[in-house]
Amino acid sequence: MKLLETINEPAQVRQLPRSQLVPLAQELRSFLLDSVSKTGGHLSSNLGTVELTVALHYVFNTPHDRIVWDVGHQTYTHKILTGRRERMPTLRQQGGISGFPKRDESEYDTFGTAHSSTSISAALGMAQAAKIKGDPLHAIAVIGDGSMTAGMAFEALNNAGVQEDLNLLVILNDNDMSISPPVGALNRHLARLMSGQFYAAAKNVGKSVLPAPVLELAKRFEEHAKGMVVPATMFEEFGFNYIGPIDGHDLDSLIPTLQNIKQLKGPQFLHVVTKKGQGYKLAENEPILYHGTGKFNPAEGIKPATAPAKMTYTEVFGNWLCDMAAHDKRLVGITPAMREGSGMVKFEQQYPERYFDVGIAEQHAVTFGAGLACEGLKPVVAIYSTFLQRAYDQLIHDVALQNLDVTFALDRAGLVGADGATHAGNYDMAFLRCIPNMVIMAASDENECRQMLTTGYYYPGPAAIRYPRGAGAGVAVQPQLDTIEIGKGEVKRQGKKVAILAFGSMVAPSVAAGEQLGATVANMRFVKPLDVALLKQLAADHDYLVTVEEGSIMGGAGSAVAEALAAEGLVKPILMLGLPDTFIDHGDPVQLLKNVGLDAAGIAASIRQRFPQDAAEPRLSVV
Repeated sequence: MKLLETINEPAQVRQLPRSQLVPLAQELRSFLLDSVSKTGGHLSSNLGTVELTVALHYVFNTPHDRIVWDVGHQTYTHKILTGRRERMPTLRQQGGISGFPKRDESEYDTFGTAHSSTSISAALGMAQAAKIKGDPLHAIAVIGDGSMTAGMAFEALNNAGVQEDLNLLVILNDNDMSISPPVGALNRHLARLMSGQFYAAAKNVGKSVLPAPVLELAKRFEEHAKGMVVPATMFEEFGFNYIGPIDGHDLDSLIPTLQNIKQLKGPQFLHVVTKKGQGYKLAENEPILYHGTGKFNPAEGIKPATAPAKMTYTEVFGNWLCDMAAHDKRLVGITPAMREGSGMVKFEQQYPERYFDVGIAEQHAVTFGAGLACEGLKPVVAIYSTFLQRAYDQLIHDVALQNLDVTFALDRAGLVGADGATHAGNYDMAFLRCIPNMVIMAASDENECRQMLTTGYYYPGPAAIRYPRGAGAGVAVQPQLDTIEIGKGEVKRQGKKVAILAFGSMVAPSVAAGEQLGATVANMRFVKPLDVALLKQLAADHDYLVTVEEGSIMGGAGSAVAEALAAEGLVKPILMLGLPDTFIDHGDPVQLLKNVGLDAAGIAASIRQRFPQDAAEPRLSVV
């Protein structure tokens, strides 16, 4: 029996002799590669944290000791060691385990994550609660170097550093730095020394015994000695005891260091250096390509698609951005660390002086764009819908309140599939349309997406264009930079009795449902300003109104239609279809939409159920 097959919980890892941990890590890495290649998922990041995960569960008494994984896309080894090995074939599939930590999935998942830079705050809260309750548990936050670019991480560090008696450990998983010679044997020795009781005691004795001038000299010597082999002592200025950097793939370095840290009091900061894709050369060489994968053959690696696929909305945006940049030198592109995901690779290559990756700092990205707009430039903020939530105050206070000319390209609007509830863009229509000065558009196909991007760009104020993840219907994209009239929808199909008002991605299934029902279907295009003239016409000519959106029903586009009817004094039977008031877990996006009745058959069935064919024909009334 393989060693890994004997491990169903971390307590069994802690019973192993140290000599078996390296073979265990090797088996884990092989298992990960085989498993992820069959299901798809995050590969590079997980291959990079195998030894760190083993060491944490070996040294700390989990789940009593709390581990909070920042973002959480590197927790597959953690899941395997905590009783979910047999369920890995269900990863990111409907009814299966999540690709991120979830509190209701396992007691070892102490905090649900998927958005970055939350781990230190959560772990600090856990450590503070333990202190209040008199519990000696340890709280550990594992955060990547990318997540350390967010302000929230530094807010937490600033707060934690003044808490001298908390059992808090922050581990910086630095996988952007290569493991250079200074991170070898000498640094292993230094890390052990700085995390040991003798070093800690010596510092404390020095504070109380040494004369002030000698103490200051010793402190400066210590800082300079550290500075020769480690980064600056910024984290110590926050109040943490800084240790490292150490090789995050060397268990003989990790385990003694963690064991020493476990004996120390107060906030500790351990800097480990890992390599994305460790142990799989293809992923080591191209960590971005292997960051999030579909199914592939590990022996061959990820192969380019043999047949040309339909253009994705992300590609539509990337091409439009380059074309508009060529047309208008005022354009600047901004991304909060999502260059590839937002389709900005080509733009960066062609216009590097106008490309700004601000790191995982959504709040800064929005206000940075506001500052650019103040000086007459034309910022385009490319951001996932789910990540714009993190900059809501900046959107209102810094952009909309001042009516600044900032264009927001909202990728991943609606359900996103395998990433699940944490990444779904369900709420943007609801949280954007209540903001004055905003224009909000929802693209129904690829060419309309390009037209809306151009329209939003030329609108002299804040505009948001939402579009879904993945490919469209295959509609040809015209090369010209055409606009559409703001606040004007269009009738896609003329019918009787029922009028379906569809928004964005729901236009195509609504047209198919309309064919079944003989209903009129309108592509509303604008969530704000709503085409009230079209709405009034549809209300006058039809007995029933139906709104369909791939977004939250509560406060969404359907609510906008109902509000507009009320404002016009019109009373009309209306059915609102959209995403229900619940968080929708991971799964195939087509199936997920079917589950909530947002495919053509589901839309038609809901309309038939609500408005039966033999229902009395209500008349339009005015109040």
